[in-house]
Amino acid sequence: MIREIGVLGAGSWGTTLANLLAEKGYTVTLWVYEPELCEIIKRKRENTFYLPNSRLSYNIYPTTSFAEVCKDKGMLVSVMPSHVARNVISQTIPFLSEKPIVVSASKGIESDTLMSMSQVLKEVLPATLHENLVYLSGPSFAKEVIKKTPTAVSVASENPEACSIAQKVFSTKFFRVYTNSDVTGVELGGALKNVIAIAAGTSDGLGFGHNTRAALITRGLAEISRMGVLIGANPLTFSGLTGLGDLVLTCTSDLSRNRSVGLQLGKGKKLKEILDGMNMVAEGIKTTKAAYYFAKKLNVEMPITEQIYYLLYEDKPARDVVTQLMSRDLKSELESYNTL
Repeated sequence: MIREIGVLGAGSWGTTLANLLAEKGYTVTLWVYEPELCEIIKRKRENTFYLPNSRLSYNIYPTTSFAEVCKDKGMLVSVMPSHVARNVISQTIPFLSEKPIVVSASKGIESDTLMSMSQVLKEVLPATLHENLVYLSGPSFAKEVIKKTPTAVSVASENPEACSIAQKVFSTKFFRVYTNSDVTGVELGGALKNVIAIAAGTSDGLGFGHNTRAALITRGLAEISRMGVLIGANPLTFSGLTGLGDLVLTCTSDLSRNRSVGLQLGKGKKLKEILDGMNMVAEGIKTTKAAYYFAKKLNVEMPITEQIYYLLYEDKPARDVVTQLMSRDLKSELESYNTL
């Protein structure tokens, strides 16, 4: 029976998941990157950096020590930005308990290798832990979950037993968890929806209306599904919580960091200026680059992703991005799904 849990990452989502578990009665050790923030959480029971004005459970024990967050833990929850996951997880290996369940709640694709988080974890962690890997994703903002707003997410694993355990550990009266065996689809949907959210935000920033946003969400789902099926995902996953659900949430909410980046780009701000004003990571920025090159590698058509790449990394004007998308060759709508 799991009694003690380690959470790696004290951003808004890591802190929220730690608090959810702590309020269920688990003893939760929270690894905090910033020593100053670690002391603040200990003293104030509040994450003033990333989740201000939310009181945290006394069952949370903040630490900057990998040994403390890993020792004797039945479950380890990884909640870091995807681009640092490999480095952080590598540092935990000497301290891991014999066979903890490892739950990844990171959403992204590693830029240099084009690997998903499941591939990164399998490359880094000992083979004896691979059957205990679980991935949590779905439409969920930390600021709402910490307030106990009813929320539904999914956990995916190749191991039904590990998936079931994670489902029971995380489920509460306000946080409903479904299981899914499609790790590829769950991860891809969670990662690529952030790219489409930047596009939706850009559209809003340009002053376009609901018609445009609906088109971006729908056609964004088409290209996510197209890539997903090509690499072995179940197409039904993309109509579920970690596909359409997460996509709609991230493309429409003012709480979305990725939509916010797009919104500012649409209003004419430069990416560097936007990033300088942020204290949290918008995963879609790095994921756009990885997805663009991954699509090229697979020879799969992803026009929205391609144009957002040009917007972010080649300084293409936002209005030109929209013009390019709207002036593409005319096609049948179902042509995009001919491989499904």
